[in-house]
Amino acid sequence: MKKDTKLVTSGRDPAAHAGIVNPPVYHASTVLFPSVAALREAMKKPFEGVYYGRIGTPTSAAFEEALTEMEGGYRAVSLPSGLAAITTVLLATLKAGDHLLMVDTAYNPTRKFCEGPLKELGIETTFYDPLMGARIAALLRPETKAVYLESPGSLTFEIQDVPAIAAAAKERGVATIMDNTWATPLYFQPIRHGVDFVVQAATKYITGHSDAMLGAVVARNEAGFHRLKAMAVALGLCAGVQELFLGLRGLRSLAARLARHQETALTLARWLQKRPEVTRVIHPALPGDPNHELWIRDFTGANGLFAMILKPVPDAAVVAMLDGMKLFGMGFSWGGYESLILPVDPWISRSATTWSEKAPYIRIHAGLEHPDDLIADLEAGFERLNATART
Repeated sequence: MKKDTKLVTSGRDPAAHAGIVNPPVYHASTVLFPSVAALREAMKKPFEGVYYGRIGTPTSAAFEEALTEMEGGYRAVSLPSGLAAITTVLLATLKAGDHLLMVDTAYNPTRKFCEGPLKELGIETTFYDPLMGARIAALLRPETKAVYLESPGSLTFEIQDVPAIAAAAKERGVATIMDNTWATPLYFQPIRHGVDFVVQAATKYITGHSDAMLGAVVARNEAGFHRLKAMAVALGLCAGVQELFLGLRGLRSLAARLARHQETALTLARWLQKRPEVTRVIHPALPGDPNHELWIRDFTGANGLFAMILKPVPDAAVVAMLDGMKLFGMGFSWGGYESLILPVDPWISRSATTWSEKAPYIRIHAGLEHPDDLIADLEAGFERLNATART
């Protein structure tokens, strides 16, 4: 089946639920067993079936099954947020004395977890250039146990050579973990490119409506899944059942929504490329972008998230532009139906690489509004920027 069809059909079993199309929401803590023998049998395989609400319910099983089928992995573990997914998989693959290679352009809370809790646990992190590709082999040590990727890079959208990095790590027996939130499994499948664990902040495009916190990790194989699930259980982490239901609902419309996000973002990006106030538009799906060739090779689509660099102007001019926006809201996260605009400082969260641009850097998320209305909002914003810059 095509991916669009899998999104609609995966994780569904109407016959098991009186013919109901959507898997029901099971609010559960205690699960009863009909006999001592049944209880003892369940205890032999605590990660199979329904055992206790925190371990999993038919609702979580449906979401995990659907996501696993989309990612092409063995099994998934659902978690209460994207960051919970990140921290759980890192703790499942690392222990005191181990070494982690972390991409320098990672989501900032990921960096903070490495520099804080992991360091306190005796785990050393080395941040690496996202564009190293196969050259990452030179950074692998005997104590290196995991390489973490995020492609495109958070904020600055560098595309990594995932197959080359995964191959170098595999040759040395090192696990690879990739944050695949930007592309979702619809547009990129890391496991098919050699990655061992795939992280999804389902809070974003998978739920798609800015109203739920949800994360997940899909493991390539059985051994990885058991390490991951055991860590989630030990930490007492589980996704809420209502959030899992919203995640399933979001998966059903993901293909239609992402296509619209992508189309609108490219429309805005091309328009912004012609604006005199803009020095550069950063979007890997645009021809001429330095990451475009790798994106074309590995990805089957993009989304609504990209960035632009403005020509140098006073901060007051940028503030005037952003404060007056009618359709673009200012807020963290992305992936919902609404458009967002955010001033960011990509140079403050790097240690292995540098970001030479010091001009105003604006990240945009193109929502599901009509692109003409979004362009009008941006155009009015540039008028405010120019008027303030002249004063």
